[in-house]
Amino acid sequence: MNSSFYTMWTKTIFILLLFLSLSSLAQETKLGSILYDYHNNPEQVLVAAHRATNPNYPENSLAAIAESIRIGVDIVEIDIRKSKDGELVIMHDKTIDRTTNGTGKVEDFTLAELKEFKLKLGNDITNEQMPTFEEVLQLTKGKMLLDVDFKLEGEAAVKQTFELIEKYGMEDQILFFLYDYPETTQYQKLNKDIKIMPRAYSKKDIRAIRKLEDISIIHIDESYYKKGTMRRTIKAGYRVWINALGKYDEMERQMKDSGFDALLTRKYVNVIQTDLPEELLNYLRKRNLHR
Repeated sequence: MNSSFYTMWTKTIFILLLFLSLSSLAQETKLGSILYDYHNNPEQVLVAAHRATNPNYPENSLAAIAESIRIGVDIVEIDIRKSKDGELVIMHDKTIDRTTNGTGKVEDFTLAELKEFKLKLGNDITNEQMPTFEEVLQLTKGKMLLDVDFKLEGEAAVKQTFELIEKYGMEDQILFFLYDYPETTQYQKLNKDIKIMPRAYSKKDIRAIRKLEDISIIHIDESYYKKGTMRRTIKAGYRVWINALGKYDEMERQMKDSGFDALLTRKYVNVIQTDLPEELLNYLRKRNLHR
């Protein structure tokens, strides 16, 4: 083999391996920085994209999630349902009527049949398909946290979901959202490394949740927000999640900064879910509240 060709080939291989190594490191660093902030920097507000919403791609689509990764979203909220043949798929509604060019219940179609439908962006039909939970895991591994809004019932369905998470070694990337916090211990037994995020409906619920073990985040509503309660909760090491959805996002659409200014009068919250993730990221970064 010609020595100059061999040298060039060796350099090419080295550069390729270096690029792959740096790409892998960048992904690990991205997730690592989110997890570091999550556990160690309570003053940093984490941004959750509701159904991966953005102006350019359908909700709960792989393209929308990829865009969330690109702009630096910390958490994507996704909704899990099941197809007729038992596959875990991402869809908020019970039916596909609103979000696809088809009609009917998600559970009445096989995965192959669901993949035939196209997701809509507003009234426009796109080329995006309904993703599976496994496809979302493959896309987001090493890149961000996932808020799993579980639309199914029963321990068997939870176990199926956890087994997929375990398959990809992504336990540290999951916030498993529970509407009924008394179920927390039951599901922690399935995998203690998957973070449960219980919802509190009152200050009394917050007190009950804080008595549970291995909880790092609590989903609250502003209806019972009290600065003293939330300050003590954050000081005790918990993340406090609140929604900008609806009222505050709509204010923000009408007048820049007005909605987020109003929401951040709730000083002691440090995870915000929004339908305007890019706008919220820009808002927080200008105020040194996001890396």
